[in-house]
Order: sequence, then C-alpha cells, then structure tokens
Amino acid sequence: MRLFLHKLFHWEYWPFQVLYIPVYFQWLYFAFRSRSFFYFNACNPSLQNGGFFMESKKSIYDLIPSQYYPQTVLISENTSWENLEIKFKNSPLQFPLIAKPDIGLRGASVKKILNCQELKSYHEKANFDFLLQECIPYENEIGLFYVRYPQEKQGRITGIVAKEFLSIVGDGKSSIATLLAQNPRFAIQLPVLQKEYGSQLDAILPLGESQTLVPIGNHARGAKFLDYSDRITPELTQTFDGICRQIDGFYFGRLDIMFDNWIDLAKGQQFKIVELNGAASEPTHIYDPRHSLFFAWKELFRHQKMMFEISRLNHKKGHSFLSFKKGMEQYRLHQQHSLKIFAS
Repeated sequence: MRLFLHKLFHWEYWPFQVLYIPVYFQWLYFAFRSRSFFYFNACNPSLQNGGFFMESKKSIYDLIPSQYYPQTVLISENTSWENLEIKFKNSPLQFPLIAKPDIGLRGASVKKILNCQELKSYHEKANFDFLLQECIPYENEIGLFYVRYPQEKQGRITGIVAKEFLSIVGDGKSSIATLLAQNPRFAIQLPVLQKEYGSQLDAILPLGESQTLVPIGNHARGAKFLDYSDRITPELTQTFDGICRQIDGFYFGRLDIMFDNWIDLAKGQQFKIVELNGAASEPTHIYDPRHSLFFAWKELFRHQKMMFEISRLNHKKGHSFLSFKKGMEQYRLHQQHSLKIFAS
C-alpha cells in the first residue's frame, strides 16, 4: 500500500499511457494536418522509422563517427555460443562489458556482464539480436536533447537530464535488501533486484560503503532524473551541434552520454555517446521530482511540435511519411519484439 500510494502521488511513476493522454490529442491534430498517423518517420530520414520504433542501435552507431561511441559488437539471434566466443575473442572487448538488445525497449534486458559464465547465460536467454559493448569508465551520465530544423545552420540543446544510478550506502547493520526497502524509489525495484542478485541482497555493507546495484541510467530501472538544463552553454551547444551535424539525417532526438567532467564535455573531450534516440525520445528532464505534471506536459507538447515541424519540412524535401499500412506493420513488429524481450 505504501508503494502504491507513492506511485499514485508521484506522477513520474504513472504508466506511460496515462501520462501521455493529453499528448495523444496533440499527435492526432498533427496527424490530421500532415495526413499521416506516422508523420514522424520523416523527422530523422536516416533512422529506421525516424527512430520511433524498430530502429537498430547498431545501424545508428554506424552513422556516428566511431570516436564518439563505445566499442560495439553485434550478435545475431541465431549465433551459436561457439561463434560468439570466437567473435568476442577477435574483438577489442574485455570484461566487464554491457549486453543489451539491438532494438531496445526502455532499458529492458540491459545487463552488466562480468565474466564468460554470465555472458553465456545472457546468450542462452536472449531470443533477439543483441550488442556487446565496452563499459565506459566515466561516472557521470546525462541525456542531452538536440533539435535542428533542416534549414538552420545551427541546432540547439533543448534540455539536459542528469542521472543518479540506483546506489545504496551501508550503515554497518542493515542488509542491502533492508536499505532498499527504506527508499520507495528503490523498493519499487526490489522484485527485479531479488531476481537478479538473490541472496547477495542479504549482505551487510560496512558503514559508509557505497554499492551501485543498477549501473544503468534508466528511469524504469530506478535511476533518479534531475533537470540540469541550466548547464546549457554556448560552448556546449556549439560542440554538440558540430557532432550532431556529422550524423547524416539526424535532426531531433536525445543523446545519452557518459563523461568525465563538464569542462572537458563542453570541449568535446572525455565522453562517449552511449545511445542516440530519435523520434521516440522523451525530454527526460521532465522526470525531475521537483517538476510538476503541468511542466511535463508543456515540455512534451513543445518537443512534439518541433518534431512535427521538422517532419513536415523534411517531407517537403522529398522524405516520405509512412503509409498507414506500413506504419501498422512496423507497430505490430514492435509489439512482438517487446514480448520477446520481456520474456527473456
């Protein structure tokens, strides 16, 4: 009951379908104006479906200059364990590493892999194409939302979200599970963490010792999102506008970035782009607990309007919208893929 009430009175935990009810009406209005339910396909012409669904992460990485993203290896669904071992040994990767679906779903099935046994276990359960990726040594992670209209010479950063991973600090007396249960944000994750860590959650951490249980900056996995949009500077904007303009056909989306420090980041140094998300990107700075529901709706409306305007401009340049038949086909494939990931 305590967790139920916490979710009820903190809108950041509301189901996606509920939070977006007002946004759906705006989407219908834009769909009517563009004569297409799937107008967003033209938002980022180089991304599958504009980056709204069924987009391959590997195909997106291939659009980004290699110095900006982690070493990554694609493992096809039908790859045998023997061939995976060969591919891994011939790659520059080493443990620990990150495994994640090539077509992702809000952080589902993303896992830190520490050794060969864990990699084999992940491979046995995965019934989808997945990526093996080097662990980034930087401790800081942000989501940086970038927008550029096709006719503009320079884009802009419309929001920055910082991410606090799910970490606990020992008191020398309580088990990890007990400490998790004391924080509603973490307690919500307990069933998943118990499945992943088992009896390890019974351990008692020494006083002051910190342990990160989910090294992934995903809201659905317990990370806390903080609005750092006040960190947007002309230097940072110029740096990432220059980077994003090197990604052909990318106009609208969020870069998830791990970095060492803000000074180097603004200079374009000591960072890696962990994810590039297209038309389905959320301005995730809205999930800062300090923000109201009305602030969230305002930002969602603002960003969807920009996506619509960019899509229409690209459409005028010859980039087609998805037909209703093709769009529904892609949506059904997305639903089927989602079931596969959650079943793994």
